Amino acid sequence: MASESTVLIIMTGGTICMKPSEAGLVPAKGFLEDGMAPRPSFNDGTEPRLLEVCTETGASVSLRSLRTPVSRYQRHIRYAVLEFEQLLDSSSIDAQGWSQIARAIANDYAAFNAFVVLHGTDSLAYTASALSFMLGNLSKPVVFTGSQAPIFELQTDATDNLLDALILASHFAIPEVCICFQHKLFRGNRCTKVSSNQFDAFASPNLPPLATVTSSHVQVDWDMVRRPVSRDKSQIHALDVQMNLDTTHVACLRVFPGIKPEMIDAVLRVPGLRGLVLETFGAGNAPGGPDNALINIFTDAVRRGIVIVNVTQCLTGSVSPLYAPAMVLGRAGIVPGHDLTTEAALTKLSYLLALPDLTAEEVTRRMAVDLRGELTDSGDVSFAGPG
Repeated sequence: MASESTVLIIMTGGTICMKPSEAGLVPAKGFLEDGMAPRPSFNDGTEPRLLEVCTETGASVSLRSLRTPVSRYQRHIRYAVLEFEQLLDSSSIDAQGWSQIARAIANDYAAFNAFVVLHGTDSLAYTASALSFMLGNLSKPVVFTGSQAPIFELQTDATDNLLDALILASHFAIPEVCICFQHKLFRGNRCTKVSSNQFDAFASPNLPPLATVTSSHVQVDWDMVRRPVSRDKSQIHALDVQMNLDTTHVACLRVFPGIKPEMIDAVLRVPGLRGLVLETFGAGNAPGGPDNALINIFTDAVRRGIVIVNVTQCLTGSVSPLYAPAMVLGRAGIVPGHDLTTEAALTKLSYLLALPDLTAEEVTRRMAVDLRGELTDSGDVSFAGPG
């Protein structure tokens, strides 16, 4: 007899649930009834069952659940859809929205085997990166997905993305925050959006997929899958949630040829600024400016307690002190981000700055080491603060 896994689908909004309106495509509610129930892949026709779910606000509700047909692994997926009260276009999401998602997962963590989060693609890599840091000691799959076209359109990637996400989340013990797109499962904090209109919209430039879905099977690279780590074995399943990220005191700045030191200085003097992600050329290089004016600006900012993280503008590769300009940045106290994506660097910095009692020096040190599989840890924190 086939077994049954339970999955909570958290609907935040995005293209996947959009319908036409006079103002254009807008997120629409009723996703389970309108988008999933009519499709045989998501509904085996058995009697719907009510599942008790705790919403992101803490209220208890009974949600109608459906069940998929049995998979080739002899398992059904029983799922319910929790729709946020206000569905979002993902370009509007912020740290408060990330907290909503984290809270919804935490509230129902014990009740479900896995979680699938439906989200718009524009900021999907940011949200998945943020949740990877917010959900500490994760022991269940949290799989983000979305689509480039609504599920209600004839030509859409939504059906495949959602079905892949459900199967991967419910059938395979991959206790990470992931992104499932175009038949691939990526570590969420390694992803970036690479196309605004192609179905193959996401890439993980510096880490291969954790899993790949084909017509015949699912191939999981188990050697790359991270496991929950706890010194106390009795706490191995206890989710440790950091609800808030400090996104209001961080900034991101892309270096370009001819950039004026005064421009960077103006950003670094924004009142309350605590951290900056600096997108540099190649392996971490930036101009020093006339008479090293730019380096002096960076050195002064680090002395004032601002954490500056150096990430490459390149899609693949890493920041490393191969060239003199990168070494100079390191000596100014700028921490090398190695192969962090911009999305992971920004959310990791926001996460660390929100932790209580961490000094700027401690935040700087932790930015350079691997916390959630977000970077390839070289084991060498190759920077020195200004003397």
